[in-house]
Amino acid sequence: MNAPVKFETTLKDWETDQEVRWCPGCGDYAILKAVQRTLPQLGANPANTVFISGIGCSSRFPYYMESYGFHTIHGRAPALATGVKLANPELDIWLVTGDGDGLSIGGNHMMHVLRRNVNIQIMLFNNEIYGLTKGQASPTSREGTKSPSTPLGSYDRPANPCAFALGSGARFVGRGFDVSKNLPDVLKAAHAHQGAAFIEIFQNCIVYNKDVFEDFAAPKGAEDRQLWLVPGEPMLFAKGTKGIALDTQKLALTVVDVAGDNWQDAGVLVHDATNRSLAHLLVEMPFGPFPMALGVLYDDPRPTFETAVIEERARSSAGKDANLAKLLAKGQTWTVEEKAQQSDGHPA
Repeated sequence: MNAPVKFETTLKDWETDQEVRWCPGCGDYAILKAVQRTLPQLGANPANTVFISGIGCSSRFPYYMESYGFHTIHGRAPALATGVKLANPELDIWLVTGDGDGLSIGGNHMMHVLRRNVNIQIMLFNNEIYGLTKGQASPTSREGTKSPSTPLGSYDRPANPCAFALGSGARFVGRGFDVSKNLPDVLKAAHAHQGAAFIEIFQNCIVYNKDVFEDFAAPKGAEDRQLWLVPGEPMLFAKGTKGIALDTQKLALTVVDVAGDNWQDAGVLVHDATNRSLAHLLVEMPFGPFPMALGVLYDDPRPTFETAVIEERARSSAGKDANLAKLLAKGQTWTVEEKAQQSDGHPA
């Protein structure tokens, strides 16, 4: 495939004439603007860009992007995105889904697009609720969540989207939240990755699950509750006074205090985004005792699915004549001839 040509656009070039219709205060507005600001920085071409969504509040996204797009059916966006990528591998494809659309009815499709490593960017908006269908508990809703489908409180253990992605074979896993100034950096890293790039984006549902992420996303004191991971940089938070180290006896992460700049003496880990075992530990860190791990958690590319398909097609067609008429006439064929008839009308 040819190297992409950088295209000059502005945020306005990515805005459509459609009225953006989410609930006032919905986190989807912030995510939309983050994407529209990021694409010009990537040099993306609207004529070569496709947004594909399933069903849910997040899935209105293609209407608001001045590019090509599909608003598909519940849970099947990964299957549609795979087909589009195989039909035209040069297209830059972004898949937009939610925690219900992508992890419930669409969980099987999500697993397969990740394990196949189709070269697309997957943004999963996680508001831990079914917003479009009026607030039922979703696969990521926390235990105790009261909703129309769980009036006494949910007793399901919630799914962890990033752990699901890693378990499905994803080679890129990132995490951010709707109003974070660092979200565009995660989107850029995902776009640079060759293969299926999975980004979980925590998104505030102002109506049915308001402020559920305030424990780590609120601006005041955020530095104490957020661990922004940068490949090659030490895992420090709380203005550098705390860090993440490895308890070698328990093979588990632990929080350590850091005196001054002596993070190395405290045993603070340097983030290695290619370390899959470390990524598993990071996505499973329980918030509260630990900060919320954000940024690029895992990034270790391997050959993409569509590259393998293209190579297989080339091998199978090498030296062959692409002639459909010859192909249809080849093999067991015969000609039906009209039989001569006797004078009485019966066959001779």
